[in-house]
Amino acid sequence: MTQELSRFLPDEHATVALGAALAQGLQPGMVLNLHGELGAGKTTLVRGMLRGLDYTGRVKSPTYTLVELYTLSKLSLYHFDFYRFADPREWVDAGFREAFGGEAVCLVEWPEKAGGALPPPDLDIHLSFQGEGRKARLVAHTEAGKACLERLARGRESDT
Repeated sequence: MTQELSRFLPDEHATVALGAALAQGLQPGMVLNLHGELGAGKTTLVRGMLRGLDYTGRVKSPTYTLVELYTLSKLSLYHFDFYRFADPREWVDAGFREAFGGEAVCLVEWPEKAGGALPPPDLDIHLSFQGEGRKARLVAHTEAGKACLERLARGRESDT
């Protein structure tokens, strides 16, 4: 039941704009896994999502803190970064399980570092370098993820 959508992102502005557009389709309880090398734009995409949800504060990578919580009028959003995990058991030991499965949206950078401990994502977002820009490949695995991609695709059609 997977559905895919790909976009070329020529610059940082395009990455932020994609995040803002994605934010419009977020629903409470969603999990989005963010994949890509260092510097591929994962945190920039998260900043765009937060801007799309009218968050105006500073958005920083949780590389050292592991998680940043943003409480917004519409929902709560957890931004995780598991880059520094050496063992998947660290995810369990950190007590993050409670953040998943509730009403919060969970955005997870480096989900593979948590092994199989994470719940299945609604969306996998793969960012890769492509020339001077980036390529974003979004894969929906659930009805909520599919609805998010369909909303994103409809928004793009209205731009043309």
